[in-house]
Amino acid sequence: MAINLSKGQTINLSKSSSRLSNLAVGLGWDTNRYDGESDFDLDSEVFLVSANGKVRDQSDFVFFGNLRHPSGAVEHTGDNRTGVGSGDDELIKINLNNVPAHVEKIIITASIYESEQRNQNFGQVENAYIKLYDLDKNELLLQYDLCEEFCAETALVFAEVEKINNEWKFNAVGNGFFGGLVALCRNYGINAG
Repeated sequence: MAINLSKGQTINLSKSSSRLSNLAVGLGWDTNRYDGESDFDLDSEVFLVSANGKVRDQSDFVFFGNLRHPSGAVEHTGDNRTGVGSGDDELIKINLNNVPAHVEKIIITASIYESEQRNQNFGQVENAYIKLYDLDKNELLLQYDLCEEFCAETALVFAEVEKINNEWKFNAVGNGFFGGLVALCRNYGINAG
């Protein structure tokens, strides 16, 4: 049975299954009725950060323009440009056994593509969630429904998968960012914009 998390909660993944290695992160959302001319395009991203909270180099940033980490630890299955339909809108696969030694956190984010040009923000998004699956058992482990009210934010940190004392933990973060993907990149050490 899946665990439902709240903002700020942490689950020790290593205690739930000592052999947990192949995960999938499903992200989903709906957009409120929107009268603008542009479609909503939400994108998921992953930052693999070191102890200093920054990526080591560009390859530690996995997104629609770099779908796979060189180590094979993270694979983005592709960009869903509409978010239409039921189920997960975007899927990210994580192999914990392949995570490089320098990586202490895997940060899972979402941003609105061209949010500034399209005058869009997360205040126009509802039913956002993140689900964590055990791919080896084909089982839903946990779900975090983002219930926060975001108004003008154009990017979000959904969650972190963090290694502490050789144990993997899942942290439900739920923090908003202004400035979209560029702001996220700068925050995690990528010169963007």
